[in-house]
Amino acid sequence: MLYKSLVLIVASLCVANGFAVTGASPQHFAVAAARSPAVVAQATVSAADVKKLRDATGAGMMKCKEALIAANGDFDQATEDLRAKGLASADKKSSRAALEGIVETYIHTGAKLGVMVEVNCETDFVAKNPVLQELAKGIAMQIAACPSVEVVSDKDISPDFIEKEKAIESASEDLAGKPDAIVEKIVNGRVEKLIKTKLLLEQPYIRDPNMSVKDYISSYITKLGENIVVSRFVRFNVGEGQTAPEEEE
Repeated sequence: MLYKSLVLIVASLCVANGFAVTGASPQHFAVAAARSPAVVAQATVSAADVKKLRDATGAGMMKCKEALIAANGDFDQATEDLRAKGLASADKKSSRAALEGIVETYIHTGAKLGVMVEVNCETDFVAKNPVLQELAKGIAMQIAACPSVEVVSDKDISPDFIEKEKAIESASEDLAGKPDAIVEKIVNGRVEKLIKTKLLLEQPYIRDPNMSVKDYISSYITKLGENIVVSRFVRFNVGEGQTAPEEEE
């Protein structure tokens, strides 16, 4: 039985890579390959594909290889599977205290716009890892590119702000005369949409709009193996908050 299994594996590899073997017909190898699709998939997953998937998801090399094999080489499917697992892994780590970390800055071209952001992790070891600095720099650039963003997550939105916006929307002329239930539904939807524009974690990541900033951070949680949190940030625009002196008559 073991001998037959080894024959099937060798045959599958030969078929997958285009090799011929003396003493056996192509039909034998075709049948063997059909019986061992996993082996064929493994043979067709290249190191370049594995590296590409690792760069996209932050998962380990073996995890990426396994995902590609399971997806029969389908890169998009493998990416989706790994991201789902990464989010699950990140959720499990979210309760851990993140008291270490770094402060990173980004100065936009022309030096008219700057961002300072604090990114926290669990240990000083990871805080000193260049990979965390890479993440923090990416977050700072994201903040610079999103002028509407004001806070990290919905936890930072004041209840008073929400109530104020709901009152403003409720008084909109286009809602006059509509049933209360409909008005409430529309108002809630509009306010939620407004709030989402202010949340850093909800924004599409600037280098890959298919993932959110939250997903982007989760990929680094998978890569570094620790809980990572963006605690706070500040954006500086030259001249912002200043008023020009009044001209003398």
